[in-house]
Amino acid sequence: MRAVVQRVSRAKVSVDDWIAGEIGLGLLVLLGVGQQDTEADVAYMAEKIAGLRIFEDSDGKMNRSVADVGGSVLAVSQFTLYGDVRRGKRPSFDGAAPPEPARRLYELFVERIRAAGLRCETGRFQEMMQGELVNEGQVTILVDSEKAF
Repeated sequence: MRAVVQRVSRAKVSVDDWIAGEIGLGLLVLLGVGQQDTEADVAYMAEKIAGLRIFEDSDGKMNRSVADVGGSVLAVSQFTLYGDVRRGKRPSFDGAAPPEPARRLYELFVERIRAAGLRCETGRFQEMMQGELVNEGQVTILVDSEKAF
C-alpha cells in the first residue's frame, strides 16, 4: 500500500461539480492499494498516517500529529500510485489491486482513520475526480507499507 500524504490548510475533491469530500486544516491522503496488500497493510498505514508528526509545535518543529492540531483527513483512492514507468513512457498499472479488493481495503483504511478519532472525508472510489488543495508549507510525505521508502 502506498500513500502520498500532504499537509494542507484546505482540500477538496469533486465529481461533476459535486463536492464529494472537503476538509480544512489536515492531511490529504492519496492512497494506492497494491496487488499483494492485506488488512495488515491497512493497519500499518492507518496507524502511521494518523500518528505522523508533521505539524509544527510552538517551537516551529514538526512535532504534532493531525489529531494534536484538531485537523481532519481527506482520503482519496489513487491507483496511479502503482504506475510503473521503468520500461517505456506509458505507465503500467499491473501492480495495482483490482477494483473490488482495492475498494474493500480503501474503505477499511477510512474506517481505521475514523476509529482513531479523526474526521475523515473521502473521494468517490473509481470516479473521475477533480482535486483542489492548498499545501501547507509544502509538506509532502511518502508512506509505503512495504517500507520501501
